[in-house]
Order: sequence, then C-alpha cells, then structure tokens
Amino acid sequence: MIRTRHWVLGMLGVSTLAYTCKVAQTALKRNEEGKVIVNTRPSPAFLSPEESMKQIYLQKGYHLELVASEPMIHEPVQIAWDGNGRMFVAEMNTYMQDANGTGEMKPVCTVKRLEDTNGDGKMDKSVVFIDKLVLPRMILPLDDRLLVAETWDNSIYSYRDTNNDGVADEKIRVFTNDSENRANLEHQRSGLVWNLDNKIYVTVENVRYQYDNGMLKTEYLHEGPGGQWGLANDNYGRLYFSAAGGEAPALGFQQNPYFGRLDFGDQYNDEFQAVWPVISTPDVQGGPGRLRPDSTLNHFTACTGQSIYRGNSLPADLNGDLLICEPVGRLIRRAKVINTNGKITLRNAYDKEEFIASSDMNFRPVNSITGPDGSLYIVDMYRGIIQESEWTKPGSYLRPKIIERGLEKNIGRGRIYRVVYDGLKRDKTKPAMLSQPSRQLVQYLSHPNAWWRETAQKLIVIRADQSVVPELVTMATGAREPLGRIHALWTLDGLKSLDRPVLLTALKDQDAEVRRTAVWIAEGAVRKGDAALVNALEPLKNDPSADVRFQLALTLRFSPSEKARAIVNELVQHHPDDLALVESQKRFQVDMDRRKAREEESRRLAEADRKLITDGAVSFKQLCATCHGADGKGVNIGGAMPAPALAGAKDVTGDPEKLIKILLHGLTGPVNGKNYTDAMPAMGANTDEYIAAVLSYIRNDLGNKASVIKPEEVKKIRERTRGRNQPWTMKELDAKP
Repeated sequence: MIRTRHWVLGMLGVSTLAYTCKVAQTALKRNEEGKVIVNTRPSPAFLSPEESMKQIYLQKGYHLELVASEPMIHEPVQIAWDGNGRMFVAEMNTYMQDANGTGEMKPVCTVKRLEDTNGDGKMDKSVVFIDKLVLPRMILPLDDRLLVAETWDNSIYSYRDTNNDGVADEKIRVFTNDSENRANLEHQRSGLVWNLDNKIYVTVENVRYQYDNGMLKTEYLHEGPGGQWGLANDNYGRLYFSAAGGEAPALGFQQNPYFGRLDFGDQYNDEFQAVWPVISTPDVQGGPGRLRPDSTLNHFTACTGQSIYRGNSLPADLNGDLLICEPVGRLIRRAKVINTNGKITLRNAYDKEEFIASSDMNFRPVNSITGPDGSLYIVDMYRGIIQESEWTKPGSYLRPKIIERGLEKNIGRGRIYRVVYDGLKRDKTKPAMLSQPSRQLVQYLSHPNAWWRETAQKLIVIRADQSVVPELVTMATGAREPLGRIHALWTLDGLKSLDRPVLLTALKDQDAEVRRTAVWIAEGAVRKGDAALVNALEPLKNDPSADVRFQLALTLRFSPSEKARAIVNELVQHHPDDLALVESQKRFQVDMDRRKAREEESRRLAEADRKLITDGAVSFKQLCATCHGADGKGVNIGGAMPAPALAGAKDVTGDPEKLIKILLHGLTGPVNGKNYTDAMPAMGANTDEYIAAVLSYIRNDLGNKASVIKPEEVKKIRERTRGRNQPWTMKELDAKP
C-alpha cells in the first residue's frame, strides 16, 4: 500500500494564531421588540476562524472554542475518536469543487488523525492516516483499527497502522458487496454507529452489522430504516434518523428499525419544522417558496449530522437533547425529547430561535458529536456550495444564486468547534483505553460521559475477553448507576456470557430502563423459540412502565410461540393508551398482510417479472420510501408532504413512458395541481435495469396493479431523451406528442 505522510507539528503562523486566540461570542442582535435582527445582505467572502466565530451566535452561557481548522483540515464531514482520544477526520476533498461537481470521483480524499499533544484542547499534530479515498462517508474506530466506507462502494474496509508511524499500512475488506452503486452521493448510506446492543447501524440499507472475529456480518431488518445523512443514538440505544430529501429533521426514533418503521404525523408539528436563521438564505433548493418575507429559510431542508448530547461538561438540562444540523440555514436546532406513554415527541428548546446560528454564509455545520472530554463538538464544512451537482445544474434555481455570489469559489476549508459553557470546565482526562487491560475498562461502563461507556463496552466485546465476566456480573446485578448495569448487561451479551439468572434478575430491576434492556436482550432467544423465557417475560405485560411494555411487544414480535402472540394481543387490548405499542403492532400486522398478498401475487408472475419487482422493492424501501412513504401513501410528519402519494395514483398505473422520463430526468413543479416540498431528483445515473425494477415495483404493489416495465423500454426512452438536462414538469409530460 502506497503511503503518504503529512505531518503537521507547530502549524503555520496564521494557524497558530487561530488556535491560541480566544474569541468572545457575540450576543444575538435584537430589535426593540426583542426579535432577532436578520442579516439580509450577508457577504459571501470567506472569513478566518476568528472572524467567523464572531458571527456564530449561541444561546446565553454557551460559546465556542476552535479545535482545528485549515490548513490542518479541509472539507471535514465526520469525526470520531479512538480509545486513546485521537481524533479521526473524514475529509471529502473533492465534494463540489465547482458548480458542476467536477472531479468528485477522483480518489484523492483522506482520513486524517489529529492529536492534542500538550493538553490545551487544541489539535497541534496531524497525519494523513489514509489517503487516495473516494469521498469517505463513514468512519468507526474499533480498537487500533478504523472502519471506513467510501462513496459509490458498497463494501467496508478496516485500516490499521501496524508499525506505529501514524499511517495506515494494513487494509482489509471486512464486508464485501460488489454490486454496482450509481446512486447520487446524497442518497447513499451513512452512520456506521456502534449502538448499545453491539449492532452497527447505517441509514438507507435494510441491514445492520455485527463485528465478529475481524469481519462484519449482516442481519436483515424487517424493513429498511430510511434516513439519509446522519444517525444518532441515545443512552438507551434509541436511534434517530433524518432525511433531507423528505425534509424530515428526525424520524425512525419510535422503535428500533429491526422491528420495522414507525413514525407519527404528530411526533413534531409545523412549529418544530420551522427554522430560524439569522441570515438571508437565497441558496435553498426549494426556491422562493422556502423563504419568509425577511428572506430567511422557513423550514428544515438540509437536516443532517444529528446527535444526542450525552456528556458531562455542559449543563445537565442539555443532556438527552437532540441536536440537528441545518447547513442551508447555517444553524443547529436543539430539540427537547419528550416521552409520553412510550411515544416520543420533539419540541424546539427555544421560542422561534435556534441553539446555534450564524450570519457567515460559509458556515456549514454538517455533524455534531459528544467527545471524550464531555463537550459537544461541531463539524463545520465551511464552504459556499452545500448541495450536490444534481441540484445545481444549468437551468436550476440554485445555479444563478451560486454564481451571483461566487459561492463556488469558497472551497478547501473546514473547522471543528467545541461547545463549552461559562463556568463549567471540560473533563481533561486523557483516555488511554487501547493499552489498558479489560479489567480496568469495566469501571468506565458507569462513567457519566457516554463516550467512555460506549468505548469501553466496544473494546471489551471486540477483545472477546472472558476474564472480566465475573466483574461484569457483579456490575450488572449491583452497580449503583442504572447505566452501569445496562452497559454491563450488553457487554455480557456481546461476550455471549449473559447467563439466565443474571437476565432474570435484570427483568426485576427497580429501574425501568434496566428492565427494558433485559427484555430487549431476550429477543434473540425468544425468536429462536425459548418457551421458558417467554414464560419469564409474561409478568412484564403488567409492568408500570409503558417503555417496558412496548419493548415486550417488540421482543415477542417474531416469536413462533402461540403464547407470545397471546401476550402481545393482551398488551394491545389492556393498554390502549400505549399509543406507540398499539400503533406499532397495527402497522406490523398490516405490513404482514401486504407481504402475504404480494407473495401470492408474485407466484403468478413470470420469473423475470418477479425478479424485477423484488429488486425494485429493495431499492424503493431504501430510498424512495423516505419521501413517498413505505406504504406509498406519502410521508406526513409534522407538516406538508415532501412528495406525492403513489398508492392508487393514476399516473403510476397509467402511461409507463411518463414514469420512465420522471426517473431518468427528475420532476419539478405541481403534481395534479398540488405543490410539494421537494423536487424529484434525476435517477438517470442508474442502470436501465434499476429504473425498470423500481417502476415495476410501484406499479405492482402499494395497492397498484399494472404491467411491469422492461429494461428495454427504459433504454429506448433514455436514448430518445438523451440531450435533456432539466427535470420535467407534469404539464410537459401530459402534453406528450
């Protein structure tokens, strides 16, 4: 493997100045009525980190510290720390270097490893850990190995530095998927989050992974989780997805995606969907309809990079809150997470304001994460263009906005910030977990900062170190902190050493989250037909916690036992106020009925047609369902639908040429007289077979019945419309000669 060393020690004078200066945060500018004053004529010029920080406004008491910036880093999109507290930074160095996205597929991107060698909280040492990558989109530190996934590559690789020179010299493919991937880079998976349950989750794909003996094994989910850029998890393993394409700032958080999708139309409302920038936002793909009279973005559009704050160095009332990045609006939302009888709802923590907002046009927050020091970290890609080239083509709404302001010239930079609070000190303990024995790691399972708990659990499980089982049993049954007991249980489960007496003890724990954890862990054995465990779980149908009852229904969902099904029915009948439980079971049953009907219909189809529909179902559920809904009835979470319903739509079962043109080149404008919040992007980069499969699925499922569409039909229309570079309108399509 060819290696490139880029050591930076004692950065250039300008960079050193950036690191040593402390910048006082500026309060929001308000008028006499107390309303925030919007900068309606912002400059597109790039600013130094110090200048930019003066234009980033935070709520009272909070301020930023600069951790790293150019020339040390460029185009950062994700950060993560290994067990020794070294920061890895994924850089998309080829992302939108001009308005056409020229050269995006060149293998010149990197993952860097940064270190703070003097303990002042600022990075002063940098090395290119991996080079020659194509837009790295996911990174996950294991032990001394780093998992990396690139754009347009469905496989996942492990990198390791075997000779301690700071540069990865070992590359192993730990998951192989050689299928072609031509999807737009905004529509590919992200995440790679090691969750509490020792499963690794991603967006889009209907799989989750488990790291086993140096390789990743897949486990299929009941249906695809959806989502797009970004994936967050909380202290108890709940996952939070988002979908910029569907303009959904948060979704998929009602239940684990292994058990299927569940979202409610009122899990947040129109008021939550409204965003409150402090800057004019002309460069929004949705055009004027996405702007208020004061020229600010009126609605989430580029929601991404979400995280749950779970540290110990910021105010306690921030703990458990959901942070959502909105790079088009140059802001970060802070959402309160509210649990009512097991149903989760979200509310903006502020009244018509945001947690963080900037009047610097190049401030592009794309990721957030809790660090080893208990602080909140923000990744600012700091650039002019944030939308991919599919939405910046000649003739698009965005193109002239970009050119007029010279946004395409602002490239090659990036900043990483730490959010701190006045009067609170961050935890300066330097992690050294990679060299510590597993027995020492056990103590961190009760740490007040989730980063330490999760890293310790992950390392013990990867090491498969059975010697610490006695300590873990003691912690699982007697640790003072419930989170310590929870992590000990999952660590034992990851070591395949959780015996029945410990699990049964946890089912009777005084803490509801510990009981819920034990019920969740029981799912694997229950699914395999463990009748004794079903009997042990039965008393929890009367548990005082709605969360425990909901998890019980999910755990019994795939059990072959008649008794398990009877318990689930009893839960639904006796707890009608457990809205999440009741609705989840109802939707699951509807989905199972649909699957059965589809299988019966499929048996009557020719083998080639059956394969088309089956392949199309996978693609639809991974991508299209984000905007159109898994059932084809549209997505309506907290406001307007992003795209029209497909179920029972005459345009779906009608002229196939119209559908083919839409997928090849996209669609904009009203559909049947109704406007939607998003435009249909062109999918023409995909193969004829891909497009034919997706269209065949939507024409033969979702309550529709029409002929399949063959790849040859797609090919014919592709050739006939080859010169087209703009999306269609329904008026054009309806007027087909």
